[in-house]
Amino acid sequence: MSKTTTIQAAVLAACLSAVSFANAAGTINKADYRAGKDAATATYKADKEACDKLADNAKDICQAEAKAKEKVTKAELEYNYTGKVGDRKHLADVKAETAYDVAKEKCDDKTGNDKDVCVKEAKAAETKAKAEAKLNKEVTNASKDAVEDKVSAEYKVAKEKCDALSGDAKSSCMDSAKMHYKK
Repeated sequence: MSKTTTIQAAVLAACLSAVSFANAAGTINKADYRAGKDAATATYKADKEACDKLADNAKDICQAEAKAKEKVTKAELEYNYTGKVGDRKHLADVKAETAYDVAKEKCDDKTGNDKDVCVKEAKAAETKAKAEAKLNKEVTNASKDAVEDKVSAEYKVAKEKCDALSGDAKSSCMDSAKMHYKK
């Protein structure tokens, strides 16, 4: 497997795991959120300490991986706590950025043109992942807007139908329409 394929696979895995968290959005409470953040920080400290046993670029890679793991975990917690579309995009961005940071660190083992190509491939993978995250956010926002427009249009039709009635029937029809369309 080439370095490009490895980097692309890592970015794809990050994107796919971001999608898998979409189903879990807003599913944790504040206490679990805080506990998760504390656990992520503690894990980072332990992982970083384990990196101290290594030397040279292996140590740098280990530290970059430990920091990436902490950042991704905290972004996942934030999204799982809030469930906001913006936090989902932030999670995908963090995954792309941290994958890039780790890949770039791994490129330091290379020299010359091989290193330059490695860094460019890592940057291209990051850019692609961020573009996908932006597109997903825009599609989600457009879908939300479309649903709101559809409901609004249906409500207007229901109101118009109610206008043909009079008295209590009209009142009852309007109340029913308001309740059905949450207006």
